[in-house]
Parts: sequence; structure tokens; C-alpha cells
Amino acid sequence: MDSKPIVGITHGDINGIGYEVILKTLAENKILDFCTPVIYGSPKLMAYHRKAFDSKPFNYNQIPSGSKAEHKQRNIVNCIDDNLRIELGKPTQEAGMAAFQSLKRAVEDLKAGEIDVLVTAPINKNTIFSDDFKFPGHTEYLQAEFEAKDVLMLMIGEKLKIGTVTGHIPLDAVTKEITKEKLLSKLRILHRSMVEDFGIPQAKIAVLGLNPHAGDGGLIGNHEQDVIIPAIEQARNEKIMAVGPYPADGFFGSRAYEKFDVVLAMYHDQGLIPFKTIEFETGVNYTAGLPVVRTSPAHGTAYDIAGEGKASEDSFRAALYAAVEIHKNKLLYAEISQDPLKISHNNNRRSNIIE
Repeated sequence: MDSKPIVGITHGDINGIGYEVILKTLAENKILDFCTPVIYGSPKLMAYHRKAFDSKPFNYNQIPSGSKAEHKQRNIVNCIDDNLRIELGKPTQEAGMAAFQSLKRAVEDLKAGEIDVLVTAPINKNTIFSDDFKFPGHTEYLQAEFEAKDVLMLMIGEKLKIGTVTGHIPLDAVTKEITKEKLLSKLRILHRSMVEDFGIPQAKIAVLGLNPHAGDGGLIGNHEQDVIIPAIEQARNEKIMAVGPYPADGFFGSRAYEKFDVVLAMYHDQGLIPFKTIEFETGVNYTAGLPVVRTSPAHGTAYDIAGEGKASEDSFRAALYAAVEIHKNKLLYAEISQDPLKISHNNNRRSNIIE
């Protein structure tokens, strides 16, 4: 039996660059050496995009579900109306509906164990919003579907890993959302993810401040003194190697992040602006804290270049590689946990295939 993981791939917004980066990634034959891809979408829509930017052709199998995936082959589950209209570069309700149908079907197969991991192409948060999808994004939807108590948006790249305490919420809601309990929850998820998902048992975690200059000893706000520092102290009592809080500007300006395994930012832009500046081409979004593995590229739908063949597949490829690698690490961690004596034999088996 082929032991390579089955990777479910959602097509995202059909008017954006989702199909383009998927097609460019799967055109590389080496992908089939370490996973079995299953696209949740439509052969007709895929053919439209292939023709739009003159994609390199490849063979694929149309299958009814992930359980029927053929190894050493590219597969597609047709779960979208073939008559759906594509309007490249435009946000439409039809595209939002198609994005949700792809995601819903892939999640069903993931829950059933018919695929091993999930890689999601970019969606438009406005067009996908409906009575069936009342979430700010993939992260919150998956948290609800898998009934996870808490999750963490974790951006991973070659030089930087960074998570955020708060996600897609208005800036004026950030302060009240950052409590000691919430910060501790994110630190615990982050620590556990470093151990189980990335094989870093003693990860050094840098915690950023909320206010400019990390509050400057209370002169520019007291959230650091009242909330962040007590949470860090509690985390350290739990053997979590958290350090901080650090002023965000100086921390990134001095490249201090290079001394840590991972960084925890307080809010979305505080973490995502430096991450995308440093890692935009190959950055990956990983949802830590779920009982399953889900990754996505770090970019959006890129309507402005949809159908032109200009989109780089590097971030999507990295997301696929990362999903496979994290899946391997989780299996290895579970194996070691069952028999700790295996750890000395298995440490050398860990590898990083994110190129």
C-alpha cells in the first residue's frame, strides 16, 4: 500500500489565481513522489483556467471522493456545477458559492478520513459570506467544523514563524480581546505545535508587546504590565520558553527574530506585515490547534492578475510541502509518544522538505 499522504486541495475563488497556482504546482511531477493530490472543484473550470494562461498539460483522474484517489496520479472530485460562470478578476456571489462548495466537500472527506491533510486556495471573504458561511475566514470555519476549543493562525516561512493572538477583528477591538487567559491559550497551542508539528521540543518563543515601545514601563499603556507579563510568567511556570514583551518595531528592525524559533504577535497586522515583507513569496498560513492539518498560501485572490499566467506558485507549493511535512511530524510524534524509547532512533528521521 502507498503510504504517501492524500492531500485535499480546495480551488478557492474561481475568479482569482487559485486554479493557476494549483495547476502550476501540480504540473511538477516530483509532487507525486511524496503525496497524492485531490482537487475539490470542477474539471470544466480547471480546463477554462488552463486555457486562459496556457498551462502545461497533465493527466488526472476524476473520482467521486477522496477515498477513491489513485496514487501516483493527480485526482479531482467534481463538486461544482459545471455551468458556473467564471468572471476573471471580479468578485461575484457565484464564485463565493463555488469556493464554499469546494471547502465543504473537502472538509467532509477530511472528517471521514478519506484525505489526510487540507490545502486551501485563497477565498474572497466577502463573496463567500452567506447563511452557510458566517465566518471571517477559513480559520474560524475550520475551528467550528472540528469543534476545536481554540486555534492559532501561524505563519511559517524559511526565516520566520509568527502567530497572532487575535485574528480578523477590527483594530479597536484588539485590546479588550487580549486577556491573560487568551494569551496563555495561544502560548500553549504555539508550544504544543512547535513540539508536535515542527519537532522543536524546547522552542524559544518571543512575545511582542501591544503598545508602542511595549508600553515603556507603563508610560504608553499598561497592558504589558497587567496582562502580557503575567501571562508570560505563567507560561514559563508551565515550562514554556516564552520571553518578552518586545517592542515590535525594534524587534524586527534589529532582526532579533533570528534568535527565536517562533514569535507571538498581539494582532493581525503586527505579525503579518513583517512576515509578508520577509516571507511573501514562499510564506505559508498554518492553522495550529486543529485535530487535522490545514495550510494555505500567504497571499490572496490576486484578482488583478487572474488568468494572465503571472501568478507565482511558490507560496502554494510551500503550503503543500508544509502540510505533508507537518503530517509526517505528527505521525512521528504519536509514534514516539507511544514508545519514548524510540526517540533516539527517530530523531534522525525528521526532515524539512520545504524548499
